Amino acid sequence: MKPGVYTRSARPMRITVKSRPGFANVEIARAPEIIAVDSATECHVTPPDVAARMVRYLGEVGDYLTLEPSAGTGNLSRALIESGHSRYELVQVERHIKLAAQLHRFGTVINRCFLEYAVEVRGKVQFPRVIMNPPFRDVRKHIAAARDLMGPNGHGEAPTLVALVPITFQTDDMETLEHLPDDTFATAKVRTKIIRIRSDPHPTESGRKRWSFEPSPIAPSAISTVDLAGPGSDQIAA
Repeated sequence: MKPGVYTRSARPMRITVKSRPGFANVEIARAPEIIAVDSATECHVTPPDVAARMVRYLGEVGDYLTLEPSAGTGNLSRALIESGHSRYELVQVERHIKLAAQLHRFGTVINRCFLEYAVEVRGKVQFPRVIMNPPFRDVRKHIAAARDLMGPNGHGEAPTLVALVPITFQTDDMETLEHLPDDTFATAKVRTKIIRIRSDPHPTESGRKRWSFEPSPIAPSAISTVDLAGPGSDQIAA
């Protein structure tokens, strides 16, 4: 090749290009909002595949009023809706304000502490079905409170609770359905399992006493002043 082509005088100053109009507009995907979680928060989100199996363990889809006591990011609620469950038959309790704001698409949302809610509505509502991934630290309190809200609510079959709990958890009438892999909640370093509890739809008085959750001896006037912003207060699951 002649050296002259590398000099400015020999280089082409313009080139011909083919016009290509009508490019499709590029849509910029909206990034999901990132929710900041305090280091003291107990957060263990139910994996979608585990949530789907937990829903199947509840039983066939029907007009069952269902409680999700620690709704968190909504994975259990989402699995319920995807299975065909009506959003109008789902009650979600979540104390974290930002998480609760994102749950309305799945059903009714109650933005408060579940243990306080359970004390307030005990004897006033019955849930034939409960699905939950309670905080590992207070799992016994949450399971007891949820059982106290169970009832047939017009259905003939036994009320059913399905929960994801630490592998060491034990309670009356509990059925272990499966043990989850050790790395399901690797950051929490807790081995877990899925359990199911079916209760008598017409329990005896002794049965009702066995279910009941006894709140700590705090005066009623003090319940509304509990510090929800303290360390570990936002115990999140899903």
